[in-house]
Amino acid sequence: MHTFLRPTLRRPSLRRGALAALATAALTAGMLAGPTQADTTTTAASPDLSVDDATAHLQQLSSIAQANGGNRATGRPGYKASVDWVKATLDAAGYTTTVQQFSTSSGTSYNLLAEWPGGDANHVVMTGAHLDSISAGPGINDNGTGSAAVLEAALTWAEQGRTPRNKLRFAFWGAEEQGLLGSNHYMRNLATAEKDKIEVYLNFDMLGSVNPGYFVYDDNAAGDGVRDQITAYYDSKSIAWEYIDVQGRSDHASFRSYGIPTGGIFSGAEGTKTSAQAAKWGGTAGQPYDPCYHRACDTMSNVDRTAFDRNLDAVGHMVWLQADTTYGTPPTTEPPTTPPAGTNLLANPGFESGSTAWTASSGAITSSTNRPARTGTWKLWLGGNGRATSESGSQQVTIPANAANPVLSYWIRTDTAESGSTAYDTMKVQVVSGGTTTTLKTFSNVGTNATYTLNSHSLAAYKGKTITIKFVSSEDYYLQTSFVVDDTSVTAG
Repeated sequence: MHTFLRPTLRRPSLRRGALAALATAALTAGMLAGPTQADTTTTAASPDLSVDDATAHLQQLSSIAQANGGNRATGRPGYKASVDWVKATLDAAGYTTTVQQFSTSSGTSYNLLAEWPGGDANHVVMTGAHLDSISAGPGINDNGTGSAAVLEAALTWAEQGRTPRNKLRFAFWGAEEQGLLGSNHYMRNLATAEKDKIEVYLNFDMLGSVNPGYFVYDDNAAGDGVRDQITAYYDSKSIAWEYIDVQGRSDHASFRSYGIPTGGIFSGAEGTKTSAQAAKWGGTAGQPYDPCYHRACDTMSNVDRTAFDRNLDAVGHMVWLQADTTYGTPPTTEPPTTPPAGTNLLANPGFESGSTAWTASSGAITSSTNRPARTGTWKLWLGGNGRATSESGSQQVTIPANAANPVLSYWIRTDTAESGSTAYDTMKVQVVSGGTTTTLKTFSNVGTNATYTLNSHSLAAYKGKTITIKFVSSEDYYLQTSFVVDDTSVTAG
């Protein structure tokens, strides 16, 4: 959080309203979780975001800082490494990411934007956190906690494979600690028509202070009701809260200045906890909410697990709620248009553009003449190594909710140096949806066919879902088996 005037507490309230064990142990014992006119009746249940996974994200940010001079500050290598890691993580989950570069007095900085496929692009819900630290320390509470929470919300959404009503955009801001430079740069350079599409911006900056408070941004511009959605969530969890006017201390201010509704939560920075607050929240009165605010000691030990967990789930609640909020008039009351029969929903289905639109193991998408493509020159060649390896190729695709008969089809040829009836080497055709992997068919070294054959599988169970089509091979340590896939398609029928 950017240093500014101490926030003014307003209207204290008497209401009370889920990678690794190693990373988890690094936290101190003791982490949280639209418009009033909105129709949210179709909103999915709020997720229980994994505190263990979010803690693992914090540990990664801490490791990046440790490997880069102890910080992740703008203009320093630790910040760029943080951007690169978050981008790669979101790319692998199926997001479309954009890196926006800009200059500061401390050197080059970057904003990272990530969008989920689907959703109405005329109604954008943005969720953000600043990714930079100060130069004096690693910035784990400020603002590794906010960044980790936003990242975990984005990854959990991807695992569930849902299509939102609105366009989901996640932001990781640079140079916040220099004065909100990243978010200001983004908004200043965003076309007016694009600004007008942003329905709400949710900001999360410091969520795990060790002497925590539970503060809700006192922003309720034009009766948008975001503030009240957050307090209602806290009430439902019996978490006492207070309003706070964070003024221009964080990136929400860059949106509020353009009249965009904003909201957020905050666990406290350098301010002092009062006796009344200690009575209802626990902790120590007369001490800062975060005694390591903007100091070198803002490390993994400077995060309260209970506060972080509670605020993490509040982040998830607000993202899920806003994802399906109705803003204005829906684009159409007619059923969505089904693509014409035979339309291929996969991009680059014959691999002739190399790895474009596909996520694949290095060298798996190839124009090598050692195994011929069915058509053209490129194909997906899995296996053929003659040693213990696992390779894959995958692409995400959205199946229309009103698809008549969605089908996955592909051509495959196989050859092997193995013999006998034991399946030593395999290739599985899989669908990943909502964190569940289903194998549609398994090929092996048994019964290989060096002539391309067509295979098809119904995808009717995935109507209205965003799924990942995946081809994955596994070879043992001995003789080779090659699985060559070409001319893939997903049609709505």
